[in-house]
Amino acid sequence: MHDWILNFLIALPGILWAMTIHEFAHGYIAYKLGDPTPKLAGRLTLNPLAHIDIIGFIALFLVHFGWAKPVPINPRNFRKTSFWKLGEVLVAFAGPMANFISAFVFVLLLKYLPFSSLSPSVAEPLFLMLKYGVFINVAFGIFNLIPVPPLDGSKILETLLPPKLWIKYKQIEPYGPIILIILIISPVLNWILIPLVNGMVKAMFLLT
Repeated sequence: MHDWILNFLIALPGILWAMTIHEFAHGYIAYKLGDPTPKLAGRLTLNPLAHIDIIGFIALFLVHFGWAKPVPINPRNFRKTSFWKLGEVLVAFAGPMANFISAFVFVLLLKYLPFSSLSPSVAEPLFLMLKYGVFINVAFGIFNLIPVPPLDGSKILETLLPPKLWIKYKQIEPYGPIILIILIISPVLNWILIPLVNGMVKAMFLLT
């Protein structure tokens, strides 16, 4: 139990950053496209308190899976793109992309920070925090690209589907949370996520 709490505390900065930068990126891109809704809702901030969902955060402790508050946007306000659905894709993809960029920065820090010049009491937890940060951000980004409502991947897929398939796809939207729960409690999600996360992390280290 003590080890679990210690590991969780070390991973917590990476978790908070992954959630915060993900939601901030959604709001920032929507705002840049002309939608003032995220700013009016107070979501254009890197303060984690603005993005934490209390129930999602408690679930993180209990079942090791949580979520942040979705950033409210109104695609009809998009004025800086000729096609509002393209704006929705940009906003949806911004969150995962922010996680991937964060992970890449953490990889650079892991590889090039002079840990040997730091005291072990500082170097070891810092190294672990950055390592957790890499895997958490990659996992968070990939997970959100799964095309199951209400994840970002579903919003991206919707814009690519022809009208008939779009109508059929929208019919499963109310069941999206149930599908996600089934995926989370079954081994299927791990079968999908673990190889993708490990592969992407390995690629980042090779690129640096």
